[in-house]
Amino acid sequence: MGRFAWQDAVAFVAGLAAALAPELWADDAGRQPLMVLGALLALAGLYALLGAAGPSAWTTTAFAVLVFVSPWAFGFTGEGAAAWTAWLAGGAATAVGLWTAAQPAVARSSAGERAAA
Repeated sequence: MGRFAWQDAVAFVAGLAAALAPELWADDAGRQPLMVLGALLALAGLYALLGAAGPSAWTTTAFAVLVFVSPWAFGFTGEGAAAWTAWLAGGAATAVGLWTAAQPAVARSSAGERAAA
């Protein structure tokens, strides 16, 4: 498999941060989108951490992108704590998700180049 669990843990923690932000530090700004999208991201990360046959790295990355764009899509860019939570949590999970999703393709193409040489 070649994947380390820390990538899935990043998605899980980022999803928890986004889901809990409206209650803890964001003063209810962006409450519904952050809670729903954060919960989806956390669940995708948890399923991956547990090794269950759940969402792929691309699905987790899609949830992370949705968290990242939620301040613009749902109009809470002016709410500092909620918007920054979405941008940081979504951005970190997106970066790690893209890196994780690209790993098998890179490994396959490198192996193919070595076999051809």
